[in-house]
Amino acid sequence: MSGLGTPSGPVLACGEVRTCLLPTRRAVDERTAVRLLRLRADEPVRTSRRPNRHALSPDVLTGVDCRLPTATGAKVRAVGTVAAHAGLVEGRVLQSTAYFSAPATGPDRRRPWGYYLVRPGLLVPVGRLPEKSVTEGFLTGHQQDRLDVGSIAESLLARISRRHDLLDHDAPLTTPDTSLRWTAAPADDGEPASALFTELGSGLRIVELRLPRGTTSVAAATLCEDLALHDWLLTTVGDKLDGLPPGSENQAAAMKVLRPLVDHLLHLWMPQARLDRALSPPWEELERHPGFSRQWNTMAQRIRDQLALRNVIGGDVPALS
Repeated sequence: MSGLGTPSGPVLACGEVRTCLLPTRRAVDERTAVRLLRLRADEPVRTSRRPNRHALSPDVLTGVDCRLPTATGAKVRAVGTVAAHAGLVEGRVLQSTAYFSAPATGPDRRRPWGYYLVRPGLLVPVGRLPEKSVTEGFLTGHQQDRLDVGSIAESLLARISRRHDLLDHDAPLTTPDTSLRWTAAPADDGEPASALFTELGSGLRIVELRLPRGTTSVAAATLCEDLALHDWLLTTVGDKLDGLPPGSENQAAAMKVLRPLVDHLLHLWMPQARLDRALSPPWEELERHPGFSRQWNTMAQRIRDQLALRNVIGGDVPALS
């Protein structure tokens, strides 16, 4: 697959990541994770155990012939396939991602489907691609009669979550679902990789990336999945702590909040676990502002303090960061 900004490669990649808690009481083991994510018979689910357990489905393709969202209202037709896959972190957090890349120009007229099928995950414009307008239009959100990759990601998430034969649908805690919508374009020569991260309402985040030339859309999607996972963890744990009873009041209710966080979520914090080293600068930027790990460490310390205050662990406070 050609990378962003290469002579024969795409100039823009776009996608959306949906993140949620897997609807089951206990984290699933590796064998169950593979069964959940087996979306195609001809390609295996990829698994890894270091530095944490992770399973990744093969890509599934959705053929599209539609208009792309634009900020100016320009009618930009594109034809090709949107790629989507799902991942499971430590058998506990489920993510689905739908994404595509697009070149600067395409044929002046539509080609037969065979032309597009040999280019998986690529949407080819009919004519010229107005990159800036498409970037802004995609990040703005769903437009009527325009491509909506978020619905593709959501459909895949629902497909896996409905596996009643493998999941008991008895989650140990209620959590929000989040969406991270992203675009990636090649950085100028000599310009470091960067990420403009914006948190919007209703669990929506948008990220505009500038990445090294040659970065593939798969690598960009992996970076955004990592960002989405850790943003989801911050959001979930922060929401739970905000509702915690103050002081030593209602100890049973407080433990009902704290115990699931310790048992199911706090060990998942591991930024850049599987990230290409060349894509570290956007993460480093987010560590400086708004300070993802700083915020996480503060919340972990708050949980230590709450556990110590309630005298439920006899002074032996586990390391949670």
